[in-house]
Amino acid sequence: MHESFQFLFFATFERMDLNFQHPEYRLRFAKIEDLPFIVDIYNLSIPGGLATADTEPVTPASRMEWFNAHQPENRPLLVLEKDGKLAAWLSFKSFYGRPAYSITAEIGIYIHPEHQGKKLGTLLLQKAIAIAPDLGLENLLGFIFGHNAPSLKIFRNEGFETWGTLPEVGFMREHYVDLLILGKKISATQ
Repeated sequence: MHESFQFLFFATFERMDLNFQHPEYRLRFAKIEDLPFIVDIYNLSIPGGLATADTEPVTPASRMEWFNAHQPENRPLLVLEKDGKLAAWLSFKSFYGRPAYSITAEIGIYIHPEHQGKKLGTLLLQKAIAIAPDLGLENLLGFIFGHNAPSLKIFRNEGFETWGTLPEVGFMREHYVDLLILGKKISATQ
């Protein structure tokens, strides 16, 4: 590892506060061993038609490149566990893949159905906002279906605004669906 990169890497980890304000859950960086459980939580969201445009389950093998794109120093993939089992995950994904957009990331939050309704989505989004400056981020985005009222409420309650609407860009369950782009400017003092 290059010496200056190594310093930046460790300095970011030292600054990044992964304390999670819930007595029953622990937040940590994802490990490759977590991938099957991350995929399981994701696949459980597919039948509901609220959180993803995938209509068929994905496999850990098909998500390997996605997993490897999440580097802890700038685009972490975090998992929330309770009693040693994954309950939810939070991802930071580069926006549009070009260097000029490196100050912007898309947030993904997926919660196992057994752990929904416990305000974990709000707590994870608050954590994402809190650590964004340590990741060099100035903007956070959420790409949310227009009919996903629970997620829209969580993001809007944390100060996200509608930055764009893509009307009828998807077709699911015999209906066209809108995709809303919610955004929030992040200051270094968050």
